[in-house]
Amino acid sequence: MLSSTSLTDYIYREDVLRAVQQHGIRPTVRTPPELARGFVRDLYCYELRVLRDRLLRQEFPKKEYAGRVIVLRDRYRVLSLRAREWVV
Repeated sequence: MLSSTSLTDYIYREDVLRAVQQHGIRPTVRTPPELARGFVRDLYCYELRVLRDRLLRQEFPKKEYAGRVIVLRDRYRVLSLRAREWVV
């Protein structure tokens, strides 16, 4: 006997969709917000590691590092919202 799977439609907030699309993410109505947020978080962590690696290779002065982290954090401001806040 097949179990019935309840499919949930997720209606994402327009501001969230605009924010995540800047990172190449286009969640559908079937994409759980936790999954979409996790993907954005992983991208953010990756970019932080790249920035740290660039610092270690001395591609820019250490005194610029904090400012660059802030700029990066601002590009991922959508992560300040919990996953359940991504949908209406």
